[in-house]
Amino acid sequence: MARSSRFTCSSAAAMAMVGAHGSSSSDDDEAGEEIESAPPLGVGEERAIGSSGIRKRLLRAGQGWATPVPPDEVTVHYVGSLPDGTRFASTRDGAGQPRTFNLGSGGVVAGLERGICTMKKGEKALFILPPLASGDKDVTSVPTGSELHFEVELLSWFTVLDIYRNGGIVKKILSAGGTRHTGDLDEVTVKYKIKLLDESIVEESTEEGSTFFVNEGHDCPALPKVLKTMKEGEKAVVMVQSQYAFGEQGRAAKAQFCAVPPNSAVNMDVELVSLKPVVDITGDMKVLKKTLRCGDGIRTPHDGETVRIRYTGCLEDGTVFEKLGFDEEPFEFTIDEEEVTVGLDSAVATMVKGELAKVTVNFEYGLGDTEVERQLITVPPCSTLIYEVELIDFTKEKESWEMSPHEKLEAAEKLKVAGNDLFKIGKFQRAGKKYSKALNYVNEDGHFEDGIEKSITNLRVFCWLNHAACCLKLKDFAQAISLCSKVLEIESCNVKALYRRAQAYVESYDLELAKRDVLKALELDPNNKDVKLLQVNLKKLQVESNKRDAKLYANMFDRTSKESDVVSKKRRVESASHSEETKNVEEDKAKEVVKEE
Repeated sequence: MARSSRFTCSSAAAMAMVGAHGSSSSDDDEAGEEIESAPPLGVGEERAIGSSGIRKRLLRAGQGWATPVPPDEVTVHYVGSLPDGTRFASTRDGAGQPRTFNLGSGGVVAGLERGICTMKKGEKALFILPPLASGDKDVTSVPTGSELHFEVELLSWFTVLDIYRNGGIVKKILSAGGTRHTGDLDEVTVKYKIKLLDESIVEESTEEGSTFFVNEGHDCPALPKVLKTMKEGEKAVVMVQSQYAFGEQGRAAKAQFCAVPPNSAVNMDVELVSLKPVVDITGDMKVLKKTLRCGDGIRTPHDGETVRIRYTGCLEDGTVFEKLGFDEEPFEFTIDEEEVTVGLDSAVATMVKGELAKVTVNFEYGLGDTEVERQLITVPPCSTLIYEVELIDFTKEKESWEMSPHEKLEAAEKLKVAGNDLFKIGKFQRAGKKYSKALNYVNEDGHFEDGIEKSITNLRVFCWLNHAACCLKLKDFAQAISLCSKVLEIESCNVKALYRRAQAYVESYDLELAKRDVLKALELDPNNKDVKLLQVNLKKLQVESNKRDAKLYANMFDRTSKESDVVSKKRRVESASHSEETKNVEEDKAKEVVKEE
């Protein structure tokens, strides 16, 4: 459990840090660039920091490369003196206690914070500040116009993160975690203690920690928000203002925990003990993979590669319907060949060797809406499937860059044939993937020998055209247009490319562009029945389009005419009214004249 550490930063201080961190002058930006581009200071060397007149002399080198930034909490020793050696401030006098403050909160003399931001842990430096204005509130007993010298030792600092940049949730990291960040869907185990500012405990996890999914939320809304900024193993203390804690309503006492009064700020001690990453495989929350054990490396299986797994499949109530790969040999299947459910196939394709995962599959990516006989039971319709699967190993095909030109051509030819077979049985999406993969082997960036260059070009054209045909079936007309255009860039008289691009233009309702491609195709092949049929359909669509346009314009003119009539009538009424008013005014004036006489 993270050690208890009260976070004493007030709301006002937090807002001050936000202001300091959230804005900077152009001088600051230029100074940062100057320091960044300069070589590291050597011990005894001196350098100006930006254009503000501050100079730094390195007295002792620090550790590592990291430096603090606002609103980090730093602990320093410093001695402030005048050029003649007269001290006016020191943390080393008396008990010699170092000073701790947040950068950006105005905790030290103006300008010194900027110098501290250039220091590494353990570093000691002398900062020479230009003369301060008379009456500077941070420095007393210093003659006006005096140059100030500060000898500073940076003992340590804690990284502080203002999550919403408004002081509402401010996290101080006590112990950095590993490399894995928390995601919205992840399952986390967390040790936490939530306290009022008087240290009264209002919520606490069990000793082992509480386990829940981040997106499920928590009684204290701030906790999931904080967890999304943490890494596995990280420990932190967090200051939370009332609007992000329990709000205006507060919370009644529960179990052994005291009540939370309305509008109460809280402090939290948080330790992210562990996390199990959860990934939305299909992007619609219908296939979710939770990693139970990480594997080795980063390489995942590609389409067409054979994987060896062991898995147990069960229903939501725990009933096992299938268990494979646990006997003598692992279970084998080929990725993207429909040898297992789509959900399991898709999930395994994201795994690395040795990974163990729990995969939850909606019926749409599982066994569908009908009853299906499996290894151990008959699975009811519309069943959610839960797999616990381990990727033992998988075959690795040669990468394109590892192949010779002839090997690339051979691999692409095989994929083209596989794509053709899939197209014939209506598997257009999978066929398109085969053509796309084939094109990756023979892409235009590759260098090929003169002897096979023609074969490569013919193969590209074939795959572009057939992939375009798949896109038309899948109603991806923009991609179909793009693929046909690639063909026409190298074969401007390719009738198939003109025909398929015209089809895509028609479906996209770009009738003029479709007409242009149809006319050119008929010029090249006047007897092409498919193109002629498309031309007939195109003419019908153009007639319908012209009728709609005529009706639209007629309505527009009619409406404009009516609006003009209304405006004209309104003006006549206003003119008549104005004339009547003028007449009445003149009559009144005449009456007044008569009375005076």
